Formats: sequence, structure tokens, C-alpha cells
Amino acid sequence: MLIIFYVLLLVNIGRCSDHQIFDTKTVAVGQNVTLNCSRDHLWHLTNLFWIRLVSQTFPEILGSTISHNVEIIEKINHITTKQEPGAFVLHMNRAQLNDTAVYYCIKVTERKMTFLKGTFLRIKGPETGISSVAQDFLSDLLHQGDPVTLQCSVLSNSENKTCTEAHSVYWYRAKPDDTHASLIYAHGTSGYNCEQSPEAPSQQKCVYSFSKNISSSDTGVYYCAVATCGEIFFGNGTKLDVEGRFFFQ
Repeated sequence: MLIIFYVLLLVNIGRCSDHQIFDTKTVAVGQNVTLNCSRDHLWHLTNLFWIRLVSQTFPEILGSTISHNVEIIEKINHITTKQEPGAFVLHMNRAQLNDTAVYYCIKVTERKMTFLKGTFLRIKGPETGISSVAQDFLSDLLHQGDPVTLQCSVLSNSENKTCTEAHSVYWYRAKPDDTHASLIYAHGTSGYNCEQSPEAPSQQKCVYSFSKNISSSDTGVYYCAVATCGEIFFGNGTKLDVEGRFFFQ
């Protein structure tokens, strides 16, 4: 297919069709997508191509056909191209995030190339609705054996949420002499409190708390991480010095 595209580059590029269309389409991941390109069976010695352009990659030919009515069906992974009455159609089954690209339908007639239609297709992933993740500032002096409670506030807006997956909240500790943070606690179905805003019922604040009696080995920076819908949101981090103060990293 790449060889065919190089051959196309050798033909004369004509001006865009008077009926050229360029549009933008946004669909959710997992949805089916259909792109249509006009086709006239009376066109003489004409070939049609669907190509995909992605930034920093070579153009990809997804399918080709001739202007006459023939049953040519081409399939590359989850993308199928075929003729329909008066059209050359690209059908995408269950769109994926990496399908975001510019799609062109090209007409080639007697060494002349014409762009008939272009579509910028944006595949949108599920929205988590999370606005921010913040960790509270604690300023009390601490000593070994003192109890301490770290808090993580998760602000969300249900109006922007399209993903139904619940939040999972984890606490990590990064020690000064460690190259990687270590998981120290995972919240279950308890240990947090959620409240809705009286001014905007769609806005909600959930506070997750993690408590323990500290020792000298607990020195480090503590982060809360909220995982949902394939994304992870980290808090700003709280540094714990056993005989010092809490402050933001």
C-alpha cells in the first residue's frame, strides 16, 4: 500500500473539488464511525482512495476502489472500505483512541489527484469528572509515636462524567533514599466522606483519610493517587519529617 501512495505522489495534484467538504467529527471510544465520499460510476478511468494522516507518521492507505460499480471490500484491522450506491464508504468498528487522525478521500483520474473530502476524527475517551486532587496542609509539630492523619480531597463534577467506574484511592510514600515510591495503603469501601455542594448539586467533594502512629522510619513524601477510568490523578504531596512539620513538596 505504501508503494501505491508513492506512485500517487508522482501524479499531478489538481485543485480541490468545488464540492469539497472538510469537517470535524468527535465520537466516544468504542463507538462505530462511518465516513462517506461521493462516487459517480460514470467517472472515466478513476480510482478512489481513503487515506489516514497522523502527525509524525507516513500517510496510510486504508482502502481503494474504482468508480464503476464493483463489489470490492477491503479490511485493515477494524476498518473496512467498500462501495455503496453513489459513495465510497469507510466504516470503523468500535473506534479506538489511536484512531484520532485526519482522513481524506482522494480521487485520481488520468494522473490528476483531487481531494474530495477531509475529516478530522477525534476519539474521545471516557470523562472521569474529576476536577482536582489536593492534600491538606498539616502544621503541628510531630514526634515519634504521635498519631497523624493525612487527608486527600477529590473534587468532581457529575455533569462532566461519562465513565461509571468508581474511584480507587491509594497512598504512596517516597523516601529520600529510594528511587521509587512504595504503596503503603489502599482505601476500601470505608474511610472516606463525601459531600455535595449546596450551590451546585452536581459538584461533590470526597475526603479520604489515612491515619497512623509515626516512627522515625516514616520520614518521606506521601502522595495520594486516585485511579478511575484508565487514568491516575496524583495529589500535590505532603512531606513528613518526624520531628518537624508538614509542608507541601
